[in-house]
Amino acid sequence: MTEQPSTLYAKLLGETAPITWQELQPFFARGALLWVDGSLDLVEVALAVAEDDQGKVAQWLQAGQVGKVETSQAEDLLARDPQLWAVVVAPWVLAQERTSNVSLH
Repeated sequence: MTEQPSTLYAKLLGETAPITWQELQPFFARGALLWVDGSLDLVEVALAVAEDDQGKVAQWLQAGQVGKVETSQAEDLLARDPQLWAVVVAPWVLAQERTSNVSLH
């Protein structure tokens, strides 16, 4: 990306929004949905994906902190309908379940 990291971070933060599982299901069906563990900063992960930071992304993938949504997880999300946040980093949509004790940044 050609933008400065802090500028891109701010842009991604501004594009991060609450979303329902029903709205995310088409992206899950296409295999374009990445799940981000609640211990990570959703926008920081989106920034790493946008900047093609293979080292960071590979580390998160290997640790199981970022990955495609499994069918069992999708069924759980459908049943519980929790509060989710998402941001688009084409071709991916990154999503995360929000908890009351986690801030956006």
